[in-house]
Amino acid sequence: MLIVGGGLAAQRCAETLRRGGYPGRLRIVCGERHRPYDRPPLSKELLAPEADEAFPLLRPAEWYGEHAVELLPGVRASALDHEAHRVELEDGSALHFDHLVAATGARPRTLPDFAPYANVSTLRTLEDSRRLRELLGEGRRLVIIGAGFVGLEVAAAARAVDAPVAVIELARQPLGGVLGAEVGDLLVRLHRSAGVELFFETEVNAIDGGERVEALTLSNGVRLSVDHLLVAIGVVPDLAWLSSSGLPTSGVPTDLGGRSALPDVYAAGDAAAFFDPFLERHALIGHWEAASRQGTAVARTILGEDPAPTPLSSFWSDQYGMRIQYLGHAALADEVTVEGDLDARDFVAHYTRSGRLVAAVVVGRPRAVPELRDRLSYLTERTAV
Repeated sequence: MLIVGGGLAAQRCAETLRRGGYPGRLRIVCGERHRPYDRPPLSKELLAPEADEAFPLLRPAEWYGEHAVELLPGVRASALDHEAHRVELEDGSALHFDHLVAATGARPRTLPDFAPYANVSTLRTLEDSRRLRELLGEGRRLVIIGAGFVGLEVAAAARAVDAPVAVIELARQPLGGVLGAEVGDLLVRLHRSAGVELFFETEVNAIDGGERVEALTLSNGVRLSVDHLLVAIGVVPDLAWLSSSGLPTSGVPTDLGGRSALPDVYAAGDAAAFFDPFLERHALIGHWEAASRQGTAVARTILGEDPAPTPLSSFWSDQYGMRIQYLGHAALADEVTVEGDLDARDFVAHYTRSGRLVAAVVVGRPRAVPELRDRLSYLTERTAV
């Protein structure tokens, strides 16, 4: 058994295999030098000055020995030879497999114009987070390109230590395509009240600096000084190592059990485009809960078990002590109604299509979540939109 990728999906797959009695050799190829760890804290808790140096590990070191799981840290896959059932590694070695799980996650999108500059980064790894925390602790001015969840979470963490922050976003509002205008406007008010400079429908017209970005001139004429710049414009599946295999590198399409088009090859997590029975298409999910459940689903398939029921699409975000919980498919909605008080951070936003609930956003009302999950459970069934 070979799992390529050292994140949550890989960990859950290994756990489920051993719990289900898988008797064979089990190896996990970790591109990073760390044991599998949790990524959501990288843009939140781990940026706080009081964060300790302990890794947000998914399991302690002894777990792997106790369960006969071999970790190969600090090495990445470079190619898949499916006919030979072999994965080639960047260090020149190769590993054979009976079953292969592609769980290499995603890599951040970048902006080529900023590639030459030393003070430009993305946020994906533990090292990225630690370096950013050091910069924030020094009170340096942070400019963030992208007002998605990572960008906004980092902005909130930066303001918590009084670091000056500006966010540049090409869209009209943050996450408007995901959460809608009402919740997007709340996020604007929330961040501006915390002192974040927000620039929407704006792009960078000019970059000033030598080895480092010193200032940006925006399309609205504003000139921003820069100490550090974070590019937070989303991620893409990290699948270049599959480029010669015939599988798509934009996300491996799988069935509900994680099977790819190649025999004995599976995929899970950000690398996988699982089939969504409600949308009736393959979809990249890219959230923590999806990675956890997909890793488990692949293991169940390999063990000869039926896959668990399709989980409801969901995720959460923490900003300024406010937890945003999202359920369903808000992009399908044709109407949004809000129950409660947005500014008091106590509400449920109902997203409906032709009067039927298709998604919900919950803030300050965690007890509402189970009932909403029940109402949205039909989204996991094979039903046409």
